[in-house]
Amino acid sequence: MILPDFEIARLCVEQNLLTPYDQDLVNPASIDIRLGTTLLVEEEEHSGLRKIDIGDCTRKNPFPLGPGQFVLAESLEIFKVPNSIAGQFALKSSLARAGFEHLLAGWIDPGFCNSVLTLELKNAREYHNIFIWPGMRIGQVVWHRMSCEPIVSYSETGRYNGDVKVTESKGIF
Repeated sequence: MILPDFEIARLCVEQNLLTPYDQDLVNPASIDIRLGTTLLVEEEEHSGLRKIDIGDCTRKNPFPLGPGQFVLAESLEIFKVPNSIAGQFALKSSLARAGFEHLLAGWIDPGFCNSVLTLELKNAREYHNIFIWPGMRIGQVVWHRMSCEPIVSYSETGRYNGDVKVTESKGIF
């Protein structure tokens, strides 16, 4: 079952589902998520990703994401998901229409806690930059009630719990 606005708001207020919480971000069946201040950017010269602070960027002076460019970004919000619900991140439709892609790794398991979301963003446009800045509404999370709590929670098995900044892959290779 998908949680409606009033249940999302209650979980945010009573259980700190995400912080900072802003009631204005609650939609009928989701909550908007904002972009944080740190990116990990691919560079041609290095196989790893370079950390960039975009904290000084604004809507009027945004960070340009070049055609085909891939970055890892972080949510502004830190999550504390109870074992009774799970979430799914999706881009805002306006951003998808502008040329953003999210690489579909947006599942949020029950027990995901004390962590930002790491977002895999790409400029799908061929010729033009698209722009990002901290605090912009980058996506939304739809929350689902579990039929029962899992036997083993992500709070016990999750490799990305406690990550308060954008995080590269911890590897499965």
